[in-house]
Amino acid sequence: MESNKDEALRCLSISQKHRNAQNYPSARKFALKSLSLFETPEAKKLLEAIETEEASAPSSSSASSNATGSEARPPHDGAKHRQPFRSDSSSSTAKAPPEPEKRDYTPEQLATVKRVTACKITEYYEILSLKKDCEEAEVKKAYRKLALGLHPDKNGAPGADEAFKMVSKAFQVLSDPQKRASYDASGGDPEDRFGGMRAGGQSPFGNGGGMAFDGELNPEDLFNMFFGGGLNAGGPVFTTTFGPGGFRTVHMGGGRRRTQAGQQENAEARSPWVQLAPLLILFAFTLLSNLPSLFTTPSPPDPSYSFTKSSRFTAEQLTSELGIQYHVNPSEIMRHPVIGPELQREGYDLNKKDASGKTPIIIRGKGQEHKVPSLAKFEKAVETRWTNHLYNDCQQKVNRIHNQREAANGFFGFGVDYDKLAQLEREEKEIHSCNELRRFGIIG
Repeated sequence: MESNKDEALRCLSISQKHRNAQNYPSARKFALKSLSLFETPEAKKLLEAIETEEASAPSSSSASSNATGSEARPPHDGAKHRQPFRSDSSSSTAKAPPEPEKRDYTPEQLATVKRVTACKITEYYEILSLKKDCEEAEVKKAYRKLALGLHPDKNGAPGADEAFKMVSKAFQVLSDPQKRASYDASGGDPEDRFGGMRAGGQSPFGNGGGMAFDGELNPEDLFNMFFGGGLNAGGPVFTTTFGPGGFRTVHMGGGRRRTQAGQQENAEARSPWVQLAPLLILFAFTLLSNLPSLFTTPSPPDPSYSFTKSSRFTAEQLTSELGIQYHVNPSEIMRHPVIGPELQREGYDLNKKDASGKTPIIIRGKGQEHKVPSLAKFEKAVETRWTNHLYNDCQQKVNRIHNQREAANGFFGFGVDYDKLAQLEREEKEIHSCNELRRFGIIG
């Protein structure tokens, strides 16, 4: 990309400075960074020259790498190996830090490092030496071989740390089905929305100190989890990604699996009961909450009634609180298992008519004490139903009059129909249901 050309040239200049100082690992790093940002013939030639000089003088490059501590970056595991700088109060001279221990490597290890670092950072199949149609088992096998050969504890060749990170990144992408599909489609880093480049034109190498894996496992952590915490252990890797940019879970198998076989069998034997435990608790709670109703007789339903007289409901009655008129069937109410015996105990019989041929009214008027408690409870339900009916009817008619009044008021005071407004006011005062509610004291 042309937008990265200036940054690539700046990295190329830094690489040349490190080469002049014989700091070949840093020089290689910035040369690779320059190629990843914008590929130029000068960067390729410089990288070849660095590799040639580095192969001919590995000891000097290692020494120069540690001599330029102001620009060298810490190892990938995050530990900064800084030598303490002590000052002597009696002398103005400072002691020189001791030279770090030299790490050994074989020509084969150096060749593996060069092959990996020669690949671009998003050439995951080339990094692992795999074909695009390879199986998941092949990905794991290739990672196992390269990770063991490139691990910093076993490979001291220049650039081994960077190669180890590149192998880890390639494995994390190709071992995840969703990320691998995204990579196959775009050819870029599936974790990067700009196809391998970070937002703002930054380099995938972070701040110049090695590749950063945002949202991913640290390469050392991935290695330890894959191999069960040691170089001699092994096990499969299972990854699950929940949505783009979401969280990612990684499950690793290790060498402890055999030693924990008995514990896993016991856990599997208990798992059905563990899964059924919430249902059993819910069932027990429901049973306990309904336990009282299992030993009690349900109350009988209220007798039927009507607010208008008919051939079935012939006995007129009045509720004791509001004096609402309702009608019942004399035979049905006297046969009621609760109300009937109480009426008979108080000397009432609705089947018998008085001298005028009418059914006697048990309680007449508002505020009188009721002698039949079960009938008083029944009449309370009658009053509630009647007042709800009146309230709904009153509300509907008031709303209708309100809408008509809005239309009669005209538009901003123009075209007011005063005769219509007066008529609506009279109609509102004459609404029977509203007046009944006022009489009962339910509305003001």
